[in-house]
Amino acid sequence: MRILTITIFLVILGVTIGITYWAARRTKTASEFYTAGRQLSAAQNGFALAGDWMSAAAFLGFTGLVALYGMDGSLYAVAALVAFLSVLLLIAEPLRNTGKYTLADVIAYRMQRPQARLAAVVGTVVVNLAYLIPQMVGAGTLAKLLLGIPYSTSVVLSGVAMVLYVVFGGMLATTWVQIVKAVLLLTAAVVLVVWVLVNFRFNPVAVFDGVDSRYGAKFLAPNNYFKNPWDQISLGLGFAFGIAGLPHVMTRFYTVPDAKTARKSIIWVMFLAGGFFLATTLIGFAAAYYVGRDKILAADKGGNLALPLLAQHLGGGPGSVGGQVFLAFVSAVAFATIVAVVAGLTLSTAGAIAHDVYVNVIKSGHVTERTQVRVARISTLAVGVVAIALGLMAQGINVAVLVVLAIAVAASCNFPIVALSLFWRRFNTYGVIGGVTAGLVSAVGLAFLGPAFQGADAVFPLVNPTVISLPVGFLGAVLGTLLRRPDKAANERFDEVIFRAQTGLGAEEGSASH
Repeated sequence: MRILTITIFLVILGVTIGITYWAARRTKTASEFYTAGRQLSAAQNGFALAGDWMSAAAFLGFTGLVALYGMDGSLYAVAALVAFLSVLLLIAEPLRNTGKYTLADVIAYRMQRPQARLAAVVGTVVVNLAYLIPQMVGAGTLAKLLLGIPYSTSVVLSGVAMVLYVVFGGMLATTWVQIVKAVLLLTAAVVLVVWVLVNFRFNPVAVFDGVDSRYGAKFLAPNNYFKNPWDQISLGLGFAFGIAGLPHVMTRFYTVPDAKTARKSIIWVMFLAGGFFLATTLIGFAAAYYVGRDKILAADKGGNLALPLLAQHLGGGPGSVGGQVFLAFVSAVAFATIVAVVAGLTLSTAGAIAHDVYVNVIKSGHVTERTQVRVARISTLAVGVVAIALGLMAQGINVAVLVVLAIAVAASCNFPIVALSLFWRRFNTYGVIGGVTAGLVSAVGLAFLGPAFQGADAVFPLVNPTVISLPVGFLGAVLGTLLRRPDKAANERFDEVIFRAQTGLGAEEGSASH
């Protein structure tokens, strides 16, 4: 089985390396490295966005939460269905029209101060690293089960692969790797769902009846994981506004030629990711029914291996050829998924460090295209080392919980400053600093004091802190703004920002001056 898994994975890896080689020959300028030359179609960007969002947490963590906690776990999937609505209605078009390469570009163009850009960079880096950790944990957990190699070795190999994708191929390679991965992931999900439904004579209700007969009605009721009703509200708020603050997702809107294409990209990802997350709910309940919660917990205490174990069972069991083949395919796809998502996160983080800090703050924009690309590649190496180190320290934590932490931080510190920059004339640099600081400290602090990390000894009662930290982030932004006198220059630029955000006219000229 190990040979089979390695073979399938090497085939997928070979395809992605070929894509990286092809992309490397077309990646010379900063625009090509960060945004693939802004030439992606709506369908291409939609599949890549779906690939970004359908991560290890979706494929492994969400399924594991459903298998262990029933209907409470399914709330993660349901919340993700509507997560992109706020992006579609509020953020996608203005972001595309006012930015250049990174999320901080939107803030910096309005404020024209290095302090504002640096504050936005802090939010970007923290969110991306928080999102990177669960991907690395998923990679290590999978390889340990399937290949028998140590967890640490798997994490290091994943980090090396992601660095290669980004360093040589930039956004173009990352995009096409995401597209290939999204297609494979959707194929695996469809095969699993059809196989499950075949066993239940294509009656989805029978799946829930089977789980009810094995675990009782309580498993299909709330409060198995979310002991506090406010947790459900907090989760919904986190997804509704956190996606609009995830830098690696938002920077994808710079890869398309215009705002109309950006909007169409959202429609694509809503259908693709929406269908996928519905599938993970059914797959999670099927894993609970066929594999059993005790066996899932024995394999990994975070529940991250529920889906691979279900694939093995459906194929005929651990000792059968079919079980081994199906397990190898699903696991190889999941592993490739992790590496692809990590590549997107790495590119976004490296962009924040190279483009925002080095080019625009340290060098004040006076850098050649060749130097920009070289610094971005060096930054990628540094981010890869940090990601590997964090992945090694987070072994055994459910990856979905870690992703929700990243989304809570994004909703609390990134979304408020982006929204207020686009829609509030009075907003200023001190509001940016106050919003990032208040949102970041409250989200991270409350999360670490909560049940997700402290268990029964938790001081804060909620798994997801967004219901508290999101208002705190907005409050910090508002107070920071009002405690200082109005910034006349920033107020004057507000009219230009609104004009460009809504029409797209002058966007390329404006972004070129960042």
